[in-house]
Amino acid sequence: MASVHESLYFNPMMTNGVVHANIFGIKDWVTPYKIAVLTLLYEMSTTKPMALLERRRLNKLILPLQQGADLTLEQFVKIVEECSLRMVNAVKLRIFLMADGELQDMEHFFTILPNAFSDSEAFKTSVVGLFMRQMLLAYNKLSFSQVYKLYKSLQQYCHLGNQLELSALPSEDMELTSNEDPSADRIDKDELDTTSLHQSELRSDETQGPLSQKQAEYFLARQAYLLKNDENKAMSPAKLQDELNNILKFNPDFAEAHYLSYLNSMRVQDIFISTHSLLHYFDRLFISGGEGKSNGDEGYGRSLRYAVLNLATLHCRFGHYQQADLALQEAIRIAQEANDHVCLQHCLSWLYTLEQMKGSDSVVLTEDSVKIAAHFCLPYLASLGIQSLVQQGAKQGMAANKLLDALRGTDIMHWKQSLSELIEISLAQTTSIWRMYGKSTMARQQAQLLLNMNSLEPVNFSVQQNNTEAFAVTLCHLSELHAEQGLYAVVADIMKHLKQQFPPHTQHAKLWMLCDLKIQFEKAMNDGKYHLAEPHVTAISALNSTEGLYRKAQLLKALNQTSEASKILQQLQQQCEKSKNTEMIIRVMLASAELHWDSSGFASGLPLLLQALALSRQHNLQSLTSETVLHLAFTQLMLGIPEQALALVQDVLESVLAHGSLIDKGRALLLAARCQMTLAGTAAQKHRLTALEQAVHTLEEAAVYFSRLDCKERMRDIHYLQARLHHTLGNVSQRNKYAMLFRLLDQELPSSGMTVVNRL
Repeated sequence: MASVHESLYFNPMMTNGVVHANIFGIKDWVTPYKIAVLTLLYEMSTTKPMALLERRRLNKLILPLQQGADLTLEQFVKIVEECSLRMVNAVKLRIFLMADGELQDMEHFFTILPNAFSDSEAFKTSVVGLFMRQMLLAYNKLSFSQVYKLYKSLQQYCHLGNQLELSALPSEDMELTSNEDPSADRIDKDELDTTSLHQSELRSDETQGPLSQKQAEYFLARQAYLLKNDENKAMSPAKLQDELNNILKFNPDFAEAHYLSYLNSMRVQDIFISTHSLLHYFDRLFISGGEGKSNGDEGYGRSLRYAVLNLATLHCRFGHYQQADLALQEAIRIAQEANDHVCLQHCLSWLYTLEQMKGSDSVVLTEDSVKIAAHFCLPYLASLGIQSLVQQGAKQGMAANKLLDALRGTDIMHWKQSLSELIEISLAQTTSIWRMYGKSTMARQQAQLLLNMNSLEPVNFSVQQNNTEAFAVTLCHLSELHAEQGLYAVVADIMKHLKQQFPPHTQHAKLWMLCDLKIQFEKAMNDGKYHLAEPHVTAISALNSTEGLYRKAQLLKALNQTSEASKILQQLQQQCEKSKNTEMIIRVMLASAELHWDSSGFASGLPLLLQALALSRQHNLQSLTSETVLHLAFTQLMLGIPEQALALVQDVLESVLAHGSLIDKGRALLLAARCQMTLAGTAAQKHRLTALEQAVHTLEEAAVYFSRLDCKERMRDIHYLQARLHHTLGNVSQRNKYAMLFRLLDQELPSSGMTVVNRL
C-alpha cells in the first residue's frame, strides 16, 4: 500500500527500521508527501484568480489526498496536473525551492503556512483546517535532529522520486473520488485502468512503509464498505490480504484489520484464515476494551457474546451445522446471563435460519422471532423474519394474496425506516414468488422496479449499490425469462454485466454461473445437440446437485437410455421429498410419466400425472399446473379421447400464451393442432374441411414459436404434419413445399427414436 519507500518516511517512532513503539499511538506524522499536500493547500489559498472549474476539481481532490496512502512525487504531480496545470507548476516550484534550498526554507514554509488561513473560518472548523493544524502540531513537536531528518527525506522525495521505476501503477479498483468529474474524460482509458489516488505501490524487494492511524482506518473503512456494497470495486482477495498483512506487521493488535481479513477470507471460502482472523479480532477487542463490566453492555462480556455468535454464523456459512448449533447455544447462554435481549434476538434469528438450512420446519421459531423483535423495536430483524415466513409460506403453498399482503406491510416499514437493503431483498423475493407461481409478466415488472430503484443509502466511493445478492438474483431471473422467449442476444448482454459485477471469486458468482449453465443446457436440448448438453450437466452438478441430477435424467431420456434415467429420477424424488422441494418433485413426476409412456403404455402414467396435478394446484404453481394438464391432454389423445384432450388444452392455452415460454407455447399449440386433426378425421364431411383448415392455422402459429427458438426437431415434426394436412386438403404445391422442408431437416438431424406420434 505504501507508495514511498520506507527510507523516505520520517517516522519518529522508528529508528533504523525498527519500531520502538506502537505507530498508531499518534494519529499522524509529517512526511514529505504531506508537505506536498500542505503546499497544494497553501497555493490554492494564496492563488486568488482561479477558474471555477479548476477550483472545483481541486476541492474534490483534497479529501482523498489527505486520507489516502502516501504517493510518490511523480504520482502526486500527475494527479494535480489533471485538475490544474498552473497549480501543479506552482506546487512543484515551491517544493523544489525547499528541497534545493536550506533547512530554514522548510522552516519558513511552516511558519507562513497558518497566515494564509488566519482569516478563514474553514481553518477552524473544516477537515482541511483540522489536517493543517495536526501537521503543524506534529511538526512543532519534532526535535532539531528530527526536523533535519525530515528535511533530508524531503530532498530524497523530490530528487529520487522521479528516478524510481514503478513496475505497476495503482489499480483501477481504487477510484480518485466518489463523484465522477468531467476532467476524467481527458484521461486515457489505459491510464484509468492503472492509476489511482488511494492505492499506489512500489514493487520492490524492500519493506513497505507503515500507514498512520488515520490512513489505515480510512483504508479499512473504504475496503469494508466496498466489500459490502460493490465487491467488484474492492481490491482482489490476494492483494487485499497482502495490504492487511502489511498493516498487521506494524500493529498486530489492530482489531479492525483482523476483521477485514475475516471478511476477505470469506470471499474465497477459506475456512482456516477466516476462523483465525475472526478469533484474533475478538481477542484484540478484549485487549483494547479497557475497563468494562464483564457482563454489561460494554466490555469483555458483550464482545464475547458476539464473538461466539459470529463464530456460529461462520460455521453456518460453510455448512458446519453441528458446530454452528453448539456455538449458538453458547451465545444464547452467555446472552441470557447478561440479560442482553438484542443479542438473544440475533441468536434466535440465526437459530431459525440454521433450522431452515438443515431442512427442518422452523415456522414456529420464525414466528416467535418476529414477535420478540417487534416487542423490542428491532425492525430489521422483524422484517427479515417476516420475509423468511413468506418464503416458507410460498414453498408450502399459501395463497399469493396473503404472501404479498405480508410483504406489502413490511415494505411500508422499510420505506419509513429507509432500509434500502431490505427493500431490495423484498423486491427480489417478490420477483422470485411471481416466477415460482408462473406469472412471468409480474416477475419482469418487479425485477424492473428493483433495477430502476434509486438507492436510499448514501453512496460513497462511486458505489452504485448493484452488487448485492438481491440484484444478482433479479438479473438471473431476467436472463432466464429472456432465454425462455428466445432472446439469447439479450441474455448474453445480461450475463456480460453479471460477470463484470460479480467476478468468479465473489460470493454471489455461483448464482449467475448456475443460471448461465441452465440456459446453455436448455438451448442445447432444444436444438437437439445432446453432445453439447452433456458437459453442462457435469458443471451444473458441481454447483447444485439436485439440478444436476434432473438435467442428467433429461439428457438420458432424450438419448433413449430409459433405465438409467428412471433410476436417477427415483433417487432424485427421494431427495426432494426429504428436502420438501415441491417444484422439483412435480417435475420429476412429469419426467417419470413420460418414461412410462415409452415403456408401459400411456395409461400407466396417469396416476403420476394426477398426483402432480394435485400437488401443483395445492401449491398454486400455475406454470407447472399448465404443463401437467398438457401431459394429461396428450395422454388422453393417445388413449383415443381427442374431445377431452382438446378441452383440457383450451383450458390452459390462455395461461400458457400469456406467461409460458416459447417452447411451452409451441408445444401447447402443436398438441391442440393434433387434437383438431384427430377430430377432423371423425367429423362429418361438411365440417371436416373447416376443422382441417383450423388445424393448419394452429400449426402455423406453433411453427412461429419454434422457429424463434430455432428448434429444428420440433420444426421437423410440424413440417411433417403440415405436409400431411395439405395432402388431405389437396394443396399439392404446399404439400411439396413442407415435404421438402421436412426431408431437409430429417437428413440434417440424427434420428432420436422419438417421433411426433409418441411425444408431447
